Amino acid sequence: MQLHHLKTKQIARALVLSCATIALLSCSQRQGPSDSTANAQSREVVDEAGRKVTLPVKVERVISLAPNLTEIIYAVGGGDRLVGDTTFCDYPPQAKNVVKVGDTLQPSIERILALRPQLVLVSTASQLEAFTTQLNEQQIAVYITDPRDLEGVFRSIANVGDLLKESDHAAELVKQLRARTESVERTVAGRPPVPVFFQLSGQPLYTAGKGSFVTNLIERAGGRSVTADVNEAWPRLSNEAALASRPEAIIMLSGAMGATANTEVAAALRNSPAVKNGRVYVIDGDLLTRPGPRLVDGLEQIARALHPEVFK
Repeated sequence: MQLHHLKTKQIARALVLSCATIALLSCSQRQGPSDSTANAQSREVVDEAGRKVTLPVKVERVISLAPNLTEIIYAVGGGDRLVGDTTFCDYPPQAKNVVKVGDTLQPSIERILALRPQLVLVSTASQLEAFTTQLNEQQIAVYITDPRDLEGVFRSIANVGDLLKESDHAAELVKQLRARTESVERTVAGRPPVPVFFQLSGQPLYTAGKGSFVTNLIERAGGRSVTADVNEAWPRLSNEAALASRPEAIIMLSGAMGATANTEVAAALRNSPAVKNGRVYVIDGDLLTRPGPRLVDGLEQIARALHPEVFK
């Protein structure tokens, strides 16, 4: 799910529709070559939506339709094969110079086809079935990622590394990220978990629920999301539910996304213990909403905010 530079309503819409999107995407099965035509020039993999995908043994031209996937491609050493990405793909800096094929919600199929990709990487929170179907018809491999927690992000990094024949590079990156994660977990171990409210947007009020990687981050950082039991990954919360949650800490997002509805605590939370005790923390939105390598940066920042006493 990719959020940078989206207006709040677009963000919420993309996130809330993620579950429906994956259901649609899963129904779109790629029409790969038959057994008689498959040969040493192709290989079959299973993507994170459980779809069988046939792609070239060596992928030389790839398009990313989500900022987190663009970050992963560069992080595993495949940036030289990235021929197209979205208008929201701005990290690392060189991603800004890649040909843009539209945004994450409405990529241009014409621009994608013109770039002649062998592989298109998509995120369940930002893609539509129609594009997957059209690309399948052109025999362009479409690989869907679906990380729902930090371990899922590590798996996506490893998978993208495998797709681009950068398995060793990806494995080393995951090793480093996991070591940093375990260091955070050891540092906060034994500390009382802090009840946390994650404010994705204030008006309307959206947060992270069950199945969100942000909920998993908060737990690993020594917190307890007060909305962890809500049966949606990115639920819209009523004022009454927010008022009753009584968090001791609130996490909000900065950056262009925060410049819209996230610069102020939601009205229903203004009398919470978190606000009264000055425990409102603003963290770079890209570090908490892009399920890629920098999610560990976000984890570290949450942990330092919730337990400053153990991070000297």
